Amino acid sequence: MAVQSPPAPRLAFVCASTPAARKAKARLEEIYGASTSAEADIIVALGGDGLMLQTLHRNMRRLKPIYGMNLGTVGFLLNTYRETNLLKRLKKARQVTLTPLRMLATNTRGKVSEVLAINEVSLLRSSRQTARIEVAVDGQKRLPELHCDGVLVATPAGSTAYNLSAHGPILPLGAGLLALTPINAFRPRRWRGALLSRTSKVEFTILDPKKRPVAAAADSVEIANVAHVEVTEASDTKLTLLFDPEHDLEERILKEQFAP
Repeated sequence: MAVQSPPAPRLAFVCASTPAARKAKARLEEIYGASTSAEADIIVALGGDGLMLQTLHRNMRRLKPIYGMNLGTVGFLLNTYRETNLLKRLKKARQVTLTPLRMLATNTRGKVSEVLAINEVSLLRSSRQTARIEVAVDGQKRLPELHCDGVLVATPAGSTAYNLSAHGPILPLGAGLLALTPINAFRPRRWRGALLSRTSKVEFTILDPKKRPVAAAADSVEIANVAHVEVTEASDTKLTLLFDPEHDLEERILKEQFAP
């Protein structure tokens, strides 16, 4: 009796708004068929890292693996774009699990907003004056008054993005750490940030928020005029990315640490 091969996975293709991405989506749907994101076994994202982050956020509760193909610029979270042998690539792909951050932001009117961030939670001044922020970790005040343009908490996956631009450290995926990084710190002048356990609770209290307003952002979602921000790991949420063996995310993060 012949052994039947398992059915091919159902694929949902999502794309950026660029002509190249739209053309690729139409072509791939013609070759491999098209399912909705709710019906699919795997979601295939076509675009850049921004599109990948959007796709992860939109499908965060679906618990479905996402495989990206780069039609943008950097493509750190995506694989090389090729039309051929996609099903074979998906079968051989390695899984990487990401855990986002949970931001609880309270504005000056007392409204609390909860947003998840895959890369980082960042606080940025909203006026010409420097922000003044108290920083506490696990309930203990570590910096009574940080004078800065802003400050951020980055995941390992996000440590090569805005965090790296702010001269923060690159974190290996398995390090179990978060990066707490200041953005143009004026005082304490020599403070360059800290490495924290992934289980840490980081709290930011804005000092004089009316005179020195601050906005908080979880990836691309921004909350204006915050008074207090709490950041913890969203341990109840797991995101699965698929990578070709030759495009291993852990290896790419390691290579970034030796980039000239």
